Amino acid sequence: MRRSRAARSGGPAVLALLVAAVLGACSSPVEVTPAPRADSAACEKVSRHWPRTVGDLERTRTTSESPSVAAWGDPAVIARCGVRSPGPTTDTCISASGVDWVAHRLSDGYRFITFGRSPAIEVLVPHDYAPEPLLLGAFDTAAKQVPAGPHHCS
Repeated sequence: MRRSRAARSGGPAVLALLVAAVLGACSSPVEVTPAPRADSAACEKVSRHWPRTVGDLERTRTTSESPSVAAWGDPAVIARCGVRSPGPTTDTCISASGVDWVAHRLSDGYRFITFGRSPAIEVLVPHDYAPEPLLLGAFDTAAKQVPAGPHHCS
């Protein structure tokens, strides 16, 4: 009895795995550099609480081995723990789910940094996901791993 070509190669299941492997290999990891305090105990706690999804965006690979960085979607929403906490500021300050964030408009989106927590968490949100502040709620559990200090949005 002659076996079909699909049966000899392992059939549709093997073909599906090969297609998935090829497609996975084609997607480039998001280039991210860990923040200066990425190796702190606080960031270790934060990294265990990164959200599975941000909005409807799935987590994606990064170039960094550090668990203190994470990315979701394409274009990527990027989060890093271990950035310098901003001091008192007149910049726009937003409260989302009990976490205060300082917002900085960028040419291609927004940069949000937790306010009143050290080390701070930085979240970069491309304009593709406007209104950008709506995604901050996804980071509340991670951000709350770093105790709030005396500075708050007013």
